Order: sequence, then structure tokens, then C-alpha cells
Amino acid sequence: MYVVAAFVVLAIAAAFLYRLWGIELMRRYMTPRVTFEAQAGLSRDAYALTDMWLARPDIAGNPALWVPAGQRAADGGAAVFFIHPTSYLATDHWNAPLDNVEANDRAGLFLRGQASAFNAAGQVWAPRYRQAAFGAFLTTRVDAERALDLAYRDVRQAFDAFLAANPDRPIILAGHSQGGLHLTRLLRERVAGTPLARRIVAAYVVGWPVSRTTDLAALGLPECAGLDQAGCLLSWQTFAAPADASLILNTFDATTGFDGRSRRGTPMVCTNPLTGAAGGIAPASANLGTLFPSADLSNATLEAGRVPAACEGRGLLMIGEGPDVGPYVLPGNNYHVYDYSLFWANVRADAARRLAAFRGQAR
Repeated sequence: MYVVAAFVVLAIAAAFLYRLWGIELMRRYMTPRVTFEAQAGLSRDAYALTDMWLARPDIAGNPALWVPAGQRAADGGAAVFFIHPTSYLATDHWNAPLDNVEANDRAGLFLRGQASAFNAAGQVWAPRYRQAAFGAFLTTRVDAERALDLAYRDVRQAFDAFLAANPDRPIILAGHSQGGLHLTRLLRERVAGTPLARRIVAAYVVGWPVSRTTDLAALGLPECAGLDQAGCLLSWQTFAAPADASLILNTFDATTGFDGRSRRGTPMVCTNPLTGAAGGIAPASANLGTLFPSADLSNATLEAGRVPAACEGRGLLMIGEGPDVGPYVLPGNNYHVYDYSLFWANVRADAARRLAAFRGQAR
């Protein structure tokens, strides 16, 4: 009994310290202390191999095909390119080895809770890539920039293979966190100002800030203004009250936008996922379904009417006090890990509506 009590006290103390100094603790202990390792590019046909994909239509046990009870995966005719968020938490490399089992398993869980929202709109493709380590987002060291560049090269190569395999289908682009960052670069380098832009149903740049003032024009797609619009971009970052978004805002304000101007003080794109519109407030009754995971993360139930959403301030998506969806809420009441799963059924419906609007425009 005394041992159990000691562990409880330690757990409470750890939680208290996390609340007080969570960001600084993460910086200290999760930033790689090794030197960045330059790596050669992948072979030209690397993404012809099924092993290089976490999700692809011909992969058995595809995690992106998971659905909660009452839902069904179906090929709605689109091709979905999904870039998973950071799943490599180790500090022994700046970039994840492609065969890292823990990172790949964690990425598979992300696909189940995030990319699965699109599996009724079309076939989901999600590449493995030499993602930058979690610590790359906690420092301004040049090693972090090099790690992100290496990761992006893999994503770009996977995207080219995706396009070759899907020459005619409408395209949905989606990512989260690090995946959202790489998606903004893909939009700039591969989509904006090209014929490919006419095939884009929507781009979901979720969990990564996009400045309306300095970034949006360079991405080649307008911000989604309403739920029946196609060929547009959605983005949100979720916080519960009381929120402390200083880590995101301070970092954002210290960076330069895609047009070369400072992002300091600029508003961020905030799509309300409950309405599909830019900004605004929606009550919990508008939420068609939030994923509530089981304790072992092997499954989840879909519960409607539990989580509201409102775009506030410079573009944060606020959800009130926040539900108990698991232990991975970040410092500052940041529900970053749950950006998709909080609104899973609404994202699913949103993708279907935008695909229908896209097809209507194409007639």
C-alpha cells in the first residue's frame, strides 16, 4: 500500500511539474543532442514498394480503413494524400529511421484516428518518410531545419508516386502537425499556379499555423469560406480553456512568411470544423461525432454532441473546458493530438460535401 501511495504522489508531482514547466522540460529532454546526419535520397522507385506506405489501397491491414461502429469505409472516387504527424519521439537521431517500429506503430494509430475520416471520400495514401524528430520543433538550431528538409524530400517523392498512380481522380490533400508543415511546402512547390490545382478538392492543413496575411496567397488555394466550396484550404489548432498558446504564437511571430514578411501579429487561418466556414462559433450540438479512444487505443467510440468549437483571437480554435479524450493533452491545454478526432464525423461529412461540390463544378 505504501508503494502504491508513493507512486500516486510521484504521479501527482509529475503532473504538477508538467503543468508549470512542461514546455521547458520538453525542450530540455526531447531535443536531440546529436549532430544532424546527412542522408542520401531514396532510390528513384522507392515508393513503388508497398513497404514504403503506411496506407495504400493494396495494403492488407491498412490502418486508414479503420472506422468506429456505425460507419463504413467506401471508395468515394477521390484520391487522398495524407501526411502523418510526428511519431518519432526519440532523441538519438534528428530523422526517424524508416524501420523504427515504435514510430511506425504510433503513425498507424494516427492514421486510425485522423486519416480514417477521409476513407469514405476516396482511397487513402499515406507514405512512410524520414520524419523529423519531435525535438526538431522545440529548437531553432540549424540541425532542425536540415531534418525537416530531409523529411520533406521523402514526402515530395512519395507525392510524385501518388500522382503517377492517380492520374485522373480528384485529389484531397491532408496532413497534421509536421504533416501540415510539409503540406504547405507541397502546395507551394507542386500545386500553386499549376494545372494540378484544378484537381484539388480541398487541402486540410490541420495542426499547423497558416498566416492569412503572409502565407495564404503563396499556397495557391483560398481559405474555405463555406461548407459547399471546393478547391480551398482548411486549417485549425485546438485549445481548451484556460489556454496558453504562447509556445505556438511566440514561435509563429518570430518567423518569416512565405511572402518574405514577418508573421508577427498576423491572423491565422481558422476553419471551424463544425461548420466548414471561416471563423465563427458552433455549439456542441453541431458536432456529429468525437472519437473517444479505449484505454489501450485499440478502438474508439463515436459520440455526437460533446464538443463545441469557436475561432477566437488570432485564430485559435477553442472548445471550452475540453473533454477527457486521453492523456495526451499538451501544456497550455493544447489539444493538438486530437485536432482531427475531436471533429471526426464533421471532417468526414466535410470531405464528402466538398467532393460533391467539386464534381458539380466539373460538369
